[in-house]
Amino acid sequence: NRGRFGENGDENAASASLGRFTGNVKLKGVIVMGEDDGTHPAEMRLFKNIPHMSFDDAAREPDQTFSLNRDPAGELEYPTKIARFSNVCHLSIHFPKNFGAETTKIFYIGLKGEWTEAHRHEVTICNYEASANPADHKLEQITPQTHFIS
Repeated sequence: NRGRFGENGDENAASASLGRFTGNVKLKGVIVMGEDDGTHPAEMRLFKNIPHMSFDDAAREPDQTFSLNRDPAGELEYPTKIARFSNVCHLSIHFPKNFGAETTKIFYIGLKGEWTEAHRHEVTICNYEASANPADHKLEQITPQTHFIS
């Protein structure tokens, strides 16, 4: 549906926070569909597991960067480094530049990968001794000793 799209005119940069996944994702590829003109994004930067990411956070080193080609049909898939994206629970995408227009338009972002259920660790209640209590550690002596002095 080309009537619905994401657009940002802030210095030709756009950002998409795809939110928290309901499980862990092994991200294998990304598809970006835009217009066949200068509004199509020219570069894509992926950031994994950074919730509440802002444009200030986009200055940091991304987990992977792609140079994009114009793809109005959404046919090009950009493969990710699977070892780096094997345990993704949150994904943010930054599009720092486009092909020369004042705004960046994105019609579709597709993700290819495998979803697995997130493992939740329950709270463990433990008691630790700061120092040993001798009453808890009684030992029977092997050879009985007497305390007589002769």
